[in-house]
Amino acid sequence: MIVFATTLNQISFLFGFIVIGYVLMKLKVLPDNAAAVLSKLENTVFIPALVMGTFIENFTVERIGTAWKLLSISFLIAFVAIPFAIFVSKLVTKDKYIQRIYTYGLSFSNFGFMGNAVVSSLFPEIFFEYLIFTLPLWILIYLWGVPKLLLADAEKKQTFKESLKSFFNPMFIAMLIGIIIGLFKIPVPQFLKSIIDVSGDCMSPVAMLLTGVVVSSISLKKTFTNIRIYIISIVRLLVMPLIFMAIAPFFNMGETIYICALCSLAMPLGLNTIVIPSALGKDTTVAAGMAVISHLLAALTIPLVFTLL
Repeated sequence: MIVFATTLNQISFLFGFIVIGYVLMKLKVLPDNAAAVLSKLENTVFIPALVMGTFIENFTVERIGTAWKLLSISFLIAFVAIPFAIFVSKLVTKDKYIQRIYTYGLSFSNFGFMGNAVVSSLFPEIFFEYLIFTLPLWILIYLWGVPKLLLADAEKKQTFKESLKSFFNPMFIAMLIGIIIGLFKIPVPQFLKSIIDVSGDCMSPVAMLLTGVVVSSISLKKTFTNIRIYIISIVRLLVMPLIFMAIAPFFNMGETIYICALCSLAMPLGLNTIVIPSALGKDTTVAAGMAVISHLLAALTIPLVFTLL
């Protein structure tokens, strides 16, 4: 019951903001360009702040030096999950752009906002280890996931200059700054730290508001009858965690790493597939459907996975 209540509480919180965004758009309270404005704020302020704050707090010599096994297992799982995600995405659709959206969603779950809430509530004694475990995922997101899957043009091959431009995006720059501050213990003024923390806290609520704004312009019937979205959501929420649970006993990784890995794998699809493409004027209807359906299904699948655990 604790797992179910925690999951339901987080999903209710998220969907509350989706409903607010949806209703405000339907009532014409927000302007027609609300999606563009919110996505710009997310990409230039809130997500970079979240990334920077995460690395400032966690990317220290002490933590990295004592957590090599957590980091190595996390990288190993990611390097297995990514090719699997690419393979499944190509099976589900031939559309190159949607393939990249599916690949990102399968490669990187909502291990941050949703994962942090679930782990801190259910396994508070290993929350620190979970944060360390997810560091490689953040690195892969902003080294590969964002520039190659969400920022790149799916219809044409990028030039070296275009690749470099998409690579050095605000999120990646924020990650570099966070790594430098964390490693060298550079003191950050309290007012600046508060700005970073509060801005980072805005990421998930604003992302869900943006989801509601996007959903208001699409057909809900079409979204809830899109079989491909259900397939991707089930693969993310059940297939990948169950494959891990079947393989994990063959590796001596310990209970803490096992729980950290399972928590990161069992979370619903992330929100970057809406936030980042929206800022570039790309179609986010499929991504919005993925967010809505996967978070709804997660209310059932997360308790199921942890019951098996």
